[in-house]
Amino acid sequence: MADSPAREESAFCPVYAALNLLQEKWTLHIIRALLEGPKGFNELSRAVGGVNPATLSQRLEHLVSLGVVEKTVESYMPPRTRYRLTPSGRELEEVIQAVERWARKHLKAPVS
Repeated sequence: MADSPAREESAFCPVYAALNLLQEKWTLHIIRALLEGPKGFNELSRAVGGVNPATLSQRLEHLVSLGVVEKTVESYMPPRTRYRLTPSGRELEEVIQAVERWARKHLKAPVS
C-alpha cells in the first residue's frame, strides 16, 4: 500500500533532513570556508584542503540547488566563478558555533 502525500509530508523530519545534508563529507568544511567570505573555486579548494575537485564541484552544485550557496560567474577572461553563502547559508553559522561550543565543553583534544 502506497503512502499518501499527506502521510509522506507528516513523516518529514527537519532535523533528520538537516543532519543528512550536513553530514555529507566536505559540506561543513565548505560552509565554514565560505563564512569567511566569497571565494573562487580554486581558493575554496585550498581553504577546504584535500577535497577532490570533482567532489567539491558536486557539493557546491548541491548546495546551490538547495539555496545555501550562490554561484556567480564573473565575465572576465577567462571567466571566474565565485561562491558565497546565501542568507539561508549564513544562518548555519549559529549551528556551527553551537556545535563548537558544545565540543569545547564536552570533548577533549586527542592525545598525540
